[in-house]
Amino acid sequence: RQRLGTFGEYYAKMTLASYGMSIYTSEVDDHGIDFVAETKKGFMKFQVKTVRQGTGYVFMLEEHFNIADGTLFLFLSILSDDKLPDSYIIPATVWENDASGMFVYRKYEGKKSKPEYGINLSAKNMPFLEPYRVEKMINKFRIEVEPRLRKYKNYYDGLQAILNKSYKDESKPCSKAVINY
Repeated sequence: RQRLGTFGEYYAKMTLASYGMSIYTSEVDDHGIDFVAETKKGFMKFQVKTVRQGTGYVFMLEEHFNIADGTLFLFLSILSDDKLPDSYIIPATVWENDASGMFVYRKYEGKKSKPEYGINLSAKNMPFLEPYRVEKMINKFRIEVEPRLRKYKNYYDGLQAILNKSYKDESKPCSKAVINY
């Protein structure tokens, strides 16, 4: 099981690196982030799950998977004999508004298990994964996500739009307070 997870992480990193992303890993995985990928426009955080074909369910603990984080993604690889893994990049935000029943939240109130976000990998649900195939998500990322990450990076670097503010009447004060985080 450990080897399967290690293989999945290496495969995910190599796949994203092949698309020109720089990959960063930490020595300790204590926050549920397996690695960070950097594009020319910003950073993406990844949690990796690897399963064999026929596995019906995979989950991430709620404490390590913030579905409100627009920079967090699940890299899911489904392994089959004699072929390359089927791989998917699923934004954490998908769990907020899923109507398919594939992406679920299990609270487990009053039970021993901790709350989790999961994916039902039944045969009837598999078509719902198609939009998240790696190739499709990389193209979508380049069109839709990169501009948002660029905006966040600009905020971080202190390049906020307020710096471009000016008045035609130069006698008016034009305060430009910027705080970087």
